[in-house]
Amino acid sequence: MKSNILTALSFVFISMGVFAQEDMKVEWTKKYDHKSERVGTGLEGPDEVSYIADDKYITVFKTSDGSVVWSAKFKDILPRLRRADAFAPFWESNAIFVFDYKTGKDQLAVLDLNTGEVLWESTIYQGLSAANITYFPSKDGFVLSLAGNLTFVDARTGEEKWETTAFKGAIADSEIIDGDAILLNVAPPGLRGFFKGFKNQIVRIDLSNGDIKWTQKYYGKPERKLVTKEQIYDMYVEGDKVFLTMNGLQVFDVNTGSTLWSATFDHSFSQGKRGNRSAIYGSIADPLRVGRDVYIVERSKKKKFIIKKYDVNTGKTLWVSEEFKAAKAIPNIFVIKDKLIAQVGGVVEVQSITTTTSGGVTTTTYSVGSTNIKPNGLMAFNTNTGAEEWESEKFRKGITNAFADGENLIVSSGKSLYSIRYSDGNVNYEEDVKNGGVGNAVEILKYEDKIVVVGEKGVSTFSISEGKLLNANKYKRAKATKVVDNILLMRTKKNDFAAFNLDDCSYVEYNAKKDSKQELSEDGNFVWAYEKKEVTKLKTR
Repeated sequence: MKSNILTALSFVFISMGVFAQEDMKVEWTKKYDHKSERVGTGLEGPDEVSYIADDKYITVFKTSDGSVVWSAKFKDILPRLRRADAFAPFWESNAIFVFDYKTGKDQLAVLDLNTGEVLWESTIYQGLSAANITYFPSKDGFVLSLAGNLTFVDARTGEEKWETTAFKGAIADSEIIDGDAILLNVAPPGLRGFFKGFKNQIVRIDLSNGDIKWTQKYYGKPERKLVTKEQIYDMYVEGDKVFLTMNGLQVFDVNTGSTLWSATFDHSFSQGKRGNRSAIYGSIADPLRVGRDVYIVERSKKKKFIIKKYDVNTGKTLWVSEEFKAAKAIPNIFVIKDKLIAQVGGVVEVQSITTTTSGGVTTTTYSVGSTNIKPNGLMAFNTNTGAEEWESEKFRKGITNAFADGENLIVSSGKSLYSIRYSDGNVNYEEDVKNGGVGNAVEILKYEDKIVVVGEKGVSTFSISEGKLLNANKYKRAKATKVVDNILLMRTKKNDFAAFNLDDCSYVEYNAKKDSKQELSEDGNFVWAYEKKEVTKLKTR
């Protein structure tokens, strides 16, 4: 039943929420002797460190309380380097690479993050950057992806232990198994010409001596998002198989490297040139694994979508669905008992880089947003045969996203919340999102027994079982960053943060100052604010 009237109880919750916000509590604030033009936020822990730097100075401080561990002028500790052009911290190794880029004469130095001691320096590694250095804790060493070879060096001394010419490119992803590493290669943007003879490779290598046990070609390109640089591929080892999610799914034998089976296709949506580029992400659902079954959304030869079911062990095609005649995106698929439910259309992410020139001044704008790809709808298929069993007409005007809960699918149209019965697509309930007082839904999330609505003007929660409004609180237009325990972290385009308590929708906030930098700690418990010479660590809870 659709609810159009706010109950008195709902008004009480919303009223309580309006006054339940405050500034994030400050863990500590410190003012240092130089500006924080470049920053590195380390891990949490009593002995962990972070740093700030400008062109001349670097200061390393304790992450826990901000106390200075060491501070120095670059020219005093690194007299061979003309300047510090770039940094690459490796927190697990307690080391930081400092680069001085000169055409054909690149220099680097590696410092101990805890003492400032120069561990080792080199002028022989040209074209090196953070993108082609990988740290392996089990061997306490770095693998350097160079133009002609892969070189392993001791983290503390820089001593070369081995090199191999059988691997070209930088390491995009790695997995450790029995002392070996499974490595996936990539040619980072701007460096493809640096790696002569580059070809797509996945290899198994003995980290103790560099011996290549096998090498295999893979399909596709391990891309990162245009602006945020998040990787949009995944590699993992399970049993005797290596799984690579990239342009579909590729499966390799972990012992021999042989390709067991693959279901791949091109789903690139990047476009643009001359500095103006945009890309769409999330328009095709990731492969869905359910026991021995794998469901993959693929593009047919006619540029339409189909779903295929595969046996994970053999790669045998178990069935192929009919084409989605009008679909331009299938962002999500779900399996509930004997039904596979496909979300047709919906909200997907758009990232863009735009360069404009006016009055001789060139400006580059980076944007992360979303768009709703239509047409929208839901379709259900029998998991045993692939036959279509029902289609919902409720969502022709829009879908943000959906999630499965027990025998139901919870769907947001942006304006309403729906509980859809998996067996026949009928509606258990429909609830007006605006009852939460935070505008239309941008996306929905699941938290315990609640539907979390990330709205245009804040956050609200509803009961999953009944659709009843529970709590709500207004905030600015912001994107959900991550959920940590009962805290939902939100971030605006101006880098303001809010941490919502999902139990009652109260929140704490931080408003960023102009020309400052912000970072979220890996555990989500802190926001770091770097403002000129001042560093502030704020609690999200």
